[in-house]
Amino acid sequence: MTALWTRRTLLAAAPVLAVTATLGPARAARKTIRVGYQKYGTFLLLKARGNLERKLEPLGFGVTWTEFPGGPQLLEALNVGALDFGITGEAPPIFAQAAGAPLVYVANEPAAPLSEAILVRKDSPLQSVAELKGKKVGLNKGSNVHYLLVKALEKAGVAYGDIQTVFLTPSDARAAFEHGDIDAWVIWDPFQAAAEIAIEARQLANGEGLVANRQFYLGERAFTEANPAAIDAVLAAINEIDQWAKDHVDEAAKELAPAVGIPAPVLKLALGRQSWNVQPITAETVAAQQQIADTFHKLGLIPKAIKISDALRPGVTL
Repeated sequence: MTALWTRRTLLAAAPVLAVTATLGPARAARKTIRVGYQKYGTFLLLKARGNLERKLEPLGFGVTWTEFPGGPQLLEALNVGALDFGITGEAPPIFAQAAGAPLVYVANEPAAPLSEAILVRKDSPLQSVAELKGKKVGLNKGSNVHYLLVKALEKAGVAYGDIQTVFLTPSDARAAFEHGDIDAWVIWDPFQAAAEIAIEARQLANGEGLVANRQFYLGERAFTEANPAAIDAVLAAINEIDQWAKDHVDEAAKELAPAVGIPAPVLKLALGRQSWNVQPITAETVAAQQQIADTFHKLGLIPKAIKISDALRPGVTL
């Protein structure tokens, strides 16, 4: 993670930059919260329905939305001052904190270990994680699945350095996976569900018994400290849409399908493995994150040791 923009991230963040550059005097007094999201999940429902805008309007806030291909890219934008709030998995904020990003943990979703897996093609001769030794494994660097891979290899008795990691975004990895350019793919839903249904990819392992796979809501430190009421309103809006989706999985899948570009049956499978309900950061959650951070540091994946407790929202007591 660096403070430099990649071409992909710059293009993804262009709407935010354009909005910022074109604010006129009449709108300058109105505050804006810049929200980053990925092409899946309840944030898409929140965006489409306008729930967040309605929650924030009485507080004098508008909303701008920017889509990112993954958590690492989203937090890179936060690091360089282009975002105020976003959602990622467990690993991206660890890499971002190690790179000096001014992020704070605001809340999280419960564990969802079935929502990520190590996949192989249906005709692959590989039958176990142990057989990945010497093989090419594709994944999005610094994402939740990075930790899944580390823990799965550890359980199988394979050193992390004994596999060939190929760092790819989900769309690029899917193409490489189908073409046989990588032997296995470590991926999360809904891309996981899409591969399982469309091309009958099979699991060598998922997160059950290995990782928690939580989703975290993260704020830019200065914005979060200066605007606690806005942050609370965002969390309230997310929790409302979460509770609706939890009780209406079929409807949520149908509503999300056009925006995600994935058929509703695939999304229904993915949503069925997802966890729901916005929760406060707890001592247990911080300890679990610290274990991931310590593991990444030991493997040399992050350049320095970090303390997760240094990145908690102001006022949080454990």
